[in-house]
Amino acid sequence: MRRLKDVYPEYQDSVAFYAVSIDPTESIEELDSYRAQQEYTWSMATAGRGLLAELNVRVQSTKIAFGSDGIITYRAGYGSGSVDEWTQVFEDLSER
Repeated sequence: MRRLKDVYPEYQDSVAFYAVSIDPTESIEELDSYRAQQEYTWSMATAGRGLLAELNVRVQSTKIAFGSDGIITYRAGYGSGSVDEWTQVFEDLSER
């Protein structure tokens, strides 16, 4: 079974991908430790003040993709975002 961590390396040279924590108590060091433990190749970040409200993020595991022009090209909520969907999102973004 392919997982996101199996798909992203194919696109990491053309698509910037960040996992952003919505938990204000998590430090970037904790997130980076988790990233290394899970063998994720993408970067981790914390949400700055106001970011979640600005992007209308109301539930955990919201997924948002931005084109190089800053326009949202993909949005999915909790439980959404299969490997096939992410493959297509990465493919579309790498063509821009």
